[in-house]
Amino acid sequence: MNTTIDNKALVQRIHAELDKGNGQVFVDSLADDARWTLEGTTPWSRTYAGKKAIREELLKPLFAQFAGLYVSKTERIIAEGDRVVVLFSGDVPTKAGKRYNNRYCYIYRLEGGQVKELTEYFDTALVQEALDAPSAVAHAGH
Repeated sequence: MNTTIDNKALVQRIHAELDKGNGQVFVDSLADDARWTLEGTTPWSRTYAGKKAIREELLKPLFAQFAGLYVSKTERIIAEGDRVVVLFSGDVPTKAGKRYNNRYCYIYRLEGGQVKELTEYFDTALVQEALDAPSAVAHAGH
């Protein structure tokens, strides 16, 4: 049984690495059946079901637009039971010459030392302004 302390420690480790530009610990911590929901009405906003969909349909088209290393800055981590909330920001230039400096609230639900659910709140207007839709990125490579 993973406690609040265990869950918070895992998320602290994930975000300590994201703050260095290393997303591998985050990806490794996703359960195979993890669900990541991006709130809002952007072209990116939906639930990505499963680690494969998260990698192929969200992370790949997103990071394909970045012109440099994506580094975040964790501000606060709050944990209660199986939920961990993280307030943080990120900043990276895009290949289109825009600045993608979003602010986020992530709500993790952990189970057995893995991320089972992630709900993401973010600046949706910035996404519309600075990023191409994931479908546009996918088709650009064909």
